[in-house]
Amino acid sequence: MLLFLLIPVLTIIVGGLAAIYLKPSQTIYSVILHFSAGVVFSVVSVELLPDIIKIHDPVRISIGFGLGIFFMLTLMYFSGKMEDKASVNKSSVFPIGLLLAVCIDIAIDGLLLGIGFAAGRKEGILLSLALATENLTLSLATASSLGRQGIRANKVLSIIIILAAIFFLFSMAGDALFHNLEDTSMEIILSFGLAALLFLVTEELLVKAHAQKDNIWLTAPFFIGYLLFLILGVTM
Repeated sequence: MLLFLLIPVLTIIVGGLAAIYLKPSQTIYSVILHFSAGVVFSVVSVELLPDIIKIHDPVRISIGFGLGIFFMLTLMYFSGKMEDKASVNKSSVFPIGLLLAVCIDIAIDGLLLGIGFAAGRKEGILLSLALATENLTLSLATASSLGRQGIRANKVLSIIIILAAIFFLFSMAGDALFHNLEDTSMEIILSFGLAALLFLVTEELLVKAHAQKDNIWLTAPFFIGYLLFLILGVTM
């Protein structure tokens, strides 16, 4: 598990370095977002959804899914408030609101990876690779935003490393919390994870990806990512 857990940790750092030194264009960022949305959606539909269908308990599925949506909507509301406050208070040297929102996002992703490994080794491996691409986009966006606010490169890199550490710690905590749960609790947790990951695809990755006008070259990576992880899921 540790090896695959480190992959999304490393992509956080790589994304930060790329934003600081390479400054990728909005087009490249949109391509990565589409690809990331495709791979996460593939893992959800190919790996997690079949496990949940096998449960045959609509009550537990509804409870877990409902809690997941409620949690993500609540998180979206408060994260939006923090980001709005950060954008209004541009005189602030350090964008605390923005960073708090990103830290929460990273922590949730770490817990979701823990849920993936609790569901099974194969599910965890594929989800770690999927979240690696998502972490890359989040790190790119965060480092770019900090750079535009005049924060020095060495300080931006330090923040990115802290974010990577948060993801690592919450992934380990998620695996420890969910690994030995009894079946009834695990069913609710899996449904919660399903809702959270679907929310991540539809309300975060694709929304950001569509900030730039779509064309076939930007849209195609979504389906390439989906197909790639569909094949990986079938062959593993």
